[in-house]
Amino acid sequence: MATFLYKLGRFAFRRRGFVALMWVALLTLAGVGAATAPAPGTTSFSIPGVEAQKAFDLLEQRFPGASADGATGRIVFKAPEGQKMTDAANRATVDRTVKSLSGGSEVVSVADPFTTHAVSKDATVAYTSVRYDAPGMELTDATRSALEKAADDARSAGLTVDVGGDALQAGAEPGAAGEVIGLAIAAVVLVVTLGSLVAAGLPLLTAIIGVGIGVSTITTLAKALDLGDTTSTLALMIGLAVGIDYALFIVSRYRSELAEGRDREEAVGRATGTAGSAVVFAGLTVVIALAGLSVVNVPMLTKMGLAAAGTVVVAVLIALTMIPALLGFAGRKVRATGEKRRSRGKSASEAEAEASGASRPAKPGPGVRWASFVIRRPAAVLLLGVLGLGAIAVPATQLELGLPDDGSQPTSTTQRRAYDLLSEGFGPGFNGPLMIVVDARGSDDPQAAATSVTDGIKDLKDVVTVTPAAFNKAGDTATITVIPDSKPSSTQTEDLVHAIRDQGADIWSDTGAQVLVTGTTAMNIDFSQKLNDALVPYLGLVVGLAFLLLIVVFRSILVPLKAALGFLLSVLAALGAVVAVFQWGWLGGLIGVEETGPIMSMMPIFMVGVVFGLAMDYEVFLVTRMREAYVHGESPSQAVVTGFRHSAKVVAAAAVIMMAVFGGFISSSESMIKMIGFGLAIAVFFDAFIVRMAIVPAVLALLGRKAWWLPKWLDRALPNVDVEGEGLKTQGESAGAKDADPDDDRELVRA
Repeated sequence: MATFLYKLGRFAFRRRGFVALMWVALLTLAGVGAATAPAPGTTSFSIPGVEAQKAFDLLEQRFPGASADGATGRIVFKAPEGQKMTDAANRATVDRTVKSLSGGSEVVSVADPFTTHAVSKDATVAYTSVRYDAPGMELTDATRSALEKAADDARSAGLTVDVGGDALQAGAEPGAAGEVIGLAIAAVVLVVTLGSLVAAGLPLLTAIIGVGIGVSTITTLAKALDLGDTTSTLALMIGLAVGIDYALFIVSRYRSELAEGRDREEAVGRATGTAGSAVVFAGLTVVIALAGLSVVNVPMLTKMGLAAAGTVVVAVLIALTMIPALLGFAGRKVRATGEKRRSRGKSASEAEAEASGASRPAKPGPGVRWASFVIRRPAAVLLLGVLGLGAIAVPATQLELGLPDDGSQPTSTTQRRAYDLLSEGFGPGFNGPLMIVVDARGSDDPQAAATSVTDGIKDLKDVVTVTPAAFNKAGDTATITVIPDSKPSSTQTEDLVHAIRDQGADIWSDTGAQVLVTGTTAMNIDFSQKLNDALVPYLGLVVGLAFLLLIVVFRSILVPLKAALGFLLSVLAALGAVVAVFQWGWLGGLIGVEETGPIMSMMPIFMVGVVFGLAMDYEVFLVTRMREAYVHGESPSQAVVTGFRHSAKVVAAAAVIMMAVFGGFISSSESMIKMIGFGLAIAVFFDAFIVRMAIVPAVLALLGRKAWWLPKWLDRALPNVDVEGEGLKTQGESAGAKDADPDDDRELVRA
């Protein structure tokens, strides 16, 4: 591996013009494809195998033309203080609103609240429902504008009017200002770490090119592959973070190789062979984690994971090829580690001593001092780190899962205000009605079966209203609407769904009719349950594959095991922090959390996938340098210090950059994007600075040589990928003298 990447790096350095042109051409091609691609339609949300999805599919078959997946808009009216909606003037305003909406080209029906009993008991709140023949994301701008104009006209007549439902659904937009701030922080960290504007600009440039190719490709294929906005957001988030980090590690290793006296082409080859090997395996762990989301069998998650994994592959390829090419263009503008500092701060006596061969011992850096401290007190550091993360993870034991609805929107949005008005006028459960589908084809008396279902549901707890059964034309399938007494995301509503389903089993045995519960609320409950059921198999698959991969990389059993256990600790702590902020509201005001509630259903499995991949990045980058030192003859304790000397600063910088990129998404108005950004940022902090920087060296110090133990039979069976670059000893010295970079010759001539 190291030898192949060494040759690849030297090739890219020599043929820098061709390599750079190739990537620019790919970016241009992807950009043109994105600009000319058809606009994406709706992103279908299906959960194969769950009851709510089966009921939805049944409705499509038995009620053709009913547009079961069509969008719904709700205009909610509230009368002024001291008035009622049934007053003549207010009623006339509602009638005008209904008539103005009825003529829309995509409108299926508009309900008159005074004939459908959609007026609250105290007559202060009413609503009209508008059904469309297209899903929310496919509605035209003219249709949305007509809905908003109708609300504005009613509002100008003196009523309080707000609009809810998915008809105003819009794509999730990350906070643009936050992204810019995140990139700015990343740029500052790169300049401080690499000591040069040019060197700092290379990782940013390559990351932007990689993300541009990845996101543009997703946009190009969005219509054909049914990819949603969240897909490109995740690819952008992950692509920027890993793209900057991977390039940073290669540039940093290149500067270290220059500091050891190698010419530029040889330094590029060795940096690509060693740090590049770590990049390849780190990227593989991220790809495994993201692609592994497909085992959940939720198409939306599968597409998100595969698209983000593709962006990571692009980031790895760019780091291995374009970074060496750009280093060739940069020439001496990218200096050896410490060269600038030495040239500025060297006194005359130091220069004389250096010329005579003497040298002052270098002052150990903070990474070395920290590693030495941990090695002296490994048990205390390990105990403190584990107990600290364990305490932060405690809130995760109270984790409640759900999907965001209009009730989780900011109070400044019309959707949230409409949600609150409906709760005020009709009760919180009105925002999450349940739809009961009675499949009576196997029943001798469909009407009696539907009546039995209706009567049984009325006797259950937490039920406010049960509508009469509505049959299809064939008379073999009926729908019943149930209004719970609790809000959609409550545990009481979830218990009601399970109670109806339990009752349905008895009805099946008595009448032969099948009872299915669906609707948005039931779909969310089933989605959460499916993700919970898939978490353990997914965790086993991803951690198992990565464990085998790390055995190959580190040629050890205990080091990969320690890596996996450390990841579990950091992800549990991150989930605990998410629960404390987004579910309990602790410090939520600092990041703009206006409404607490259940944690997004996909958050645990999503964090397991993404954080595991990123955590293994730091494990690979930090521990491969320790492994390299140990293989070259250093003691286990010395190897830990050496690894920190060469990698701690860069790993810390990479973690800060990744936190800045993820943190930029916290400014998003979308609660889901905000939660993902916060969760990933805090997880990176825990994993990089507590697990990898404290717990890992403490464990290695306690294990000593046992950390690198591998059974002899397994050592013979495993392929030798040579991440440490042992094979490069036979490369380079002669090649470096023979193929020295002509740019260096020109610099010498000028000197």
